[in-house]
Amino acid sequence: MDRKIIVDSCTDINDEIKDYFQTIPLKIVIDSEEITDKNLDTNFLLNKIKGSLTLKTACPSPGEYYDAFKKNKENFVVTLSSKLSGSYNSALTACEMIKDNSIDSFVHVFDSKSAATAQSMISIKIKELIDLNHTKEEIVSITSSYVEKLKTLFILESYDHLAKAGRLSKVKASLATFLQICPIMSANNEGEIVALDKIRGKKKAFNRLVDMIGEENVDYENTILGITHVNALEKAQNLKEAIHKKYPFKEIMIFEARGISTVYADDGGIILAF
Repeated sequence: MDRKIIVDSCTDINDEIKDYFQTIPLKIVIDSEEITDKNLDTNFLLNKIKGSLTLKTACPSPGEYYDAFKKNKENFVVTLSSKLSGSYNSALTACEMIKDNSIDSFVHVFDSKSAATAQSMISIKIKELIDLNHTKEEIVSITSSYVEKLKTLFILESYDHLAKAGRLSKVKASLATFLQICPIMSANNEGEIVALDKIRGKKKAFNRLVDMIGEENVDYENTILGITHVNALEKAQNLKEAIHKKYPFKEIMIFEARGISTVYADDGGIILAF
C-alpha cells in the first residue's frame, strides 16, 4: 500500500530516520534574503543569522502540500504547532483541495502541538504503526493519543535569535544574558511555548532539566526520548548519558536540528521530547 509520512522542516533528523518521511520545507527570511530550509549547513545558517538585524520564518503554501498529497494513497502529516506556525493550516487547506478535486487520497494532519524533537518522535511512532500494518484509522487514533501525552522541554544557550525574530524583547534578552539566566521552556497542552523555570547558571540549568523529567508520569520502559541539539553534539551526548543513568527509557535518540529549530533554539540549544 502506498503510505507516506509527510512533515514540515521543523522535524529534526538523524541518519536513522531521515528516510522515514518526505519533508515540505519552511522558509527562513534573514533581513531581506529568503532561504529554503532544505539541506542547510548549520554553521552557514548560524553565521548568516549572527550578522543579521531581522529574522523570521514562513510556512509552506497549501500548493506545496497538495502536490505531495496527491501522489500517495495514504498521507499522515506532522506539522509544527498551529499556535506557532501556519504550517498546520496550510496542510489542512491542501487536504480540502484533495477532496474538492475528488482525488482518491487519504490525508490526516496531526498538529504536533509542539515542534522539533516532538515532531520527530511523532513521525517515528507513525512509522512504527505503518510497519506493523495498522489500518489508517488505527494509526490516527493511536498517534493522536501519543501526541496528547508527549512532553517537550528545551533549554536555550542564547536569546539572540528570539530577540531578532520578535519573540522576546531586546531589553529582556540583554538582561537575561547579563544575569546568566537559562530558562527551561516547554510546550503546553495548547501547543504554546511557556517558561517552566529560570535558572542562573548553565550547569544548574542542565541538572534541573534532567530532574524535571522525573516530575512527569512516564512509562520509561516503553518510551523513547529524543534529544535535538543545535551545533552541540557533545552536550547532547552528555545529556543522554545523564538521563540514561537516572531513568530507564526504552531508547534515547539524538537528532540534529534543521533550519527552523536552529532559528529558534540558537547555537547550543537543546530540545527534549518524550
